[in-house]
Amino acid sequence: EDIEIDYFKGKQDTSSIRWINDCEYILRNINPKSMAEEKSIHIKILTTSDSSYTFEYNAIGDKRKFKGIAFKIH
Repeated sequence: EDIEIDYFKGKQDTSSIRWINDCEYILRNINPKSMAEEKSIHIKILTTSDSSYTFEYNAIGDKRKFKGIAFKIH
């Protein structure tokens, strides 16, 4: 897909997705509300399961990397 919709503190955020390969993509906020939200995020999927995936992410240009887990909700 080319769109990601997230919810944070009850508010919806929509980002465009540009896939680099099957496990990496770049997120760009469609309606940034601050300078921080204008930075694109590089996401690399590390592992997957039936109900979740582990990923590594960082802001483009920032060498610090962070890890997270996404869970499928019904």
